[in-house]
Amino acid sequence: METQSRGRLRGGGGGVALERTASCLLLTLIFGVCCVHALEMSTGKIPFLEAVNGSTVLLPCTYASCIGITNLYFKWEFNDNGTMVKLADSVIPTDHVEANNVKVYHERVNFVGSSKGNNISILLWNITFEDAGVYTCFGKNPKEKGKNHSAIFTLYVVEELRVVDNTLTIIIASCVGGFIAFLMAFMLLKNFTLFVLAKIEEKNKECLVTSSGIDNTENGLSGSKSTPKKA
Repeated sequence: METQSRGRLRGGGGGVALERTASCLLLTLIFGVCCVHALEMSTGKIPFLEAVNGSTVLLPCTYASCIGITNLYFKWEFNDNGTMVKLADSVIPTDHVEANNVKVYHERVNFVGSSKGNNISILLWNITFEDAGVYTCFGKNPKEKGKNHSAIFTLYVVEELRVVDNTLTIIIASCVGGFIAFLMAFMLLKNFTLFVLAKIEEKNKECLVTSSGIDNTENGLSGSKSTPKKA
């Protein structure tokens, strides 16, 4: 009995240890996934722009962190033929707090970010052909022990915007619209035809019933015999 009790105790202890191990692995996995995506820099779903020479453009960038930020350092850089030129930088103390004294190193750059949307975008005024190239939005969160994150945005500068030829699109849209209209007309005509046929069939049935009744009446009259009166 004592041996069996010890065996049960050992088995129970093994189950508890297994549950603890599984819990630790799960927590480690969750923490690892969170760390992988702890800080994310984004320049939007379309990280490029084609703009006309002399116009003003927005270089978008936002950040997101699942573990929060503390003294997040960010900067914008421009790749000038292999040389990284700093355009602006600053430090954001914590979540929902505006950046401290944003430093701008380019005369045609304005910082337009806001803590409301974790926005650290900049404006580039009166662009020239020399401004075309790759811009990098860089971020570093001390909570991640020095890990660096960045996102790029490509600017194309043109003399004038290209006129998009929508002829093919219009043709396709017209064909699709025409086919849908034809299909709707066909369905309406089909339903109308079925309705008319149903009415004709109903009318024919009424005529047959009436004709059959008349025939039965005539047959009854012709087949009947008069009963002579008794004297």
